[in-house]
Amino acid sequence: MIKCQKCSKPATIHITEIVQGNALEFHLCEEHARQQYQSGEPLDPVNPAELAMAKMAAVRGKEASELDKQTCPVCGISFLEFRNAGRLGCPNDYEAFRDELVPLLENIHGDTQHGGKMPKKVPPANRQQSELVQLRQAMRQAVASEKYEEAARLRDQIQKLEKGQ
Repeated sequence: MIKCQKCSKPATIHITEIVQGNALEFHLCEEHARQQYQSGEPLDPVNPAELAMAKMAAVRGKEASELDKQTCPVCGISFLEFRNAGRLGCPNDYEAFRDELVPLLENIHGDTQHGGKMPKKVPPANRQQSELVQLRQAMRQAVASEKYEEAARLRDQIQKLEKGQ
């Protein structure tokens, strides 16, 4: 739960303002939103990184400083260093910071799986080829992880697509 920028009550009014291409966020309770509207004074924006950390801390029930102290056992990067740089140190960081990264990615992207993109004006044959490649790759992964029922389902989808060509 996000708190009001001016008190400890839950924020019920959320404002995003675009200034010179940057998104500024404001979070106020109903009382302070009314006061702000009446006064017309400019608001101090919320730092998006701080907001994301506060959300993560609330979800996990930990203080942000406690989260910052976590480190990757492989590369030694701390969560604070990741937050400041915006980059992870090694592939193992995704597992080391999993509990913190999943809510952050869902908050930013709306999902934790990359769905991919394809141009809207791609010919149907190219779309179908791309789908076949993805299905074959998924089938190989299913076989490798011994999920044979899923592999059979994917094989049937591949055959159905190929017959449609």
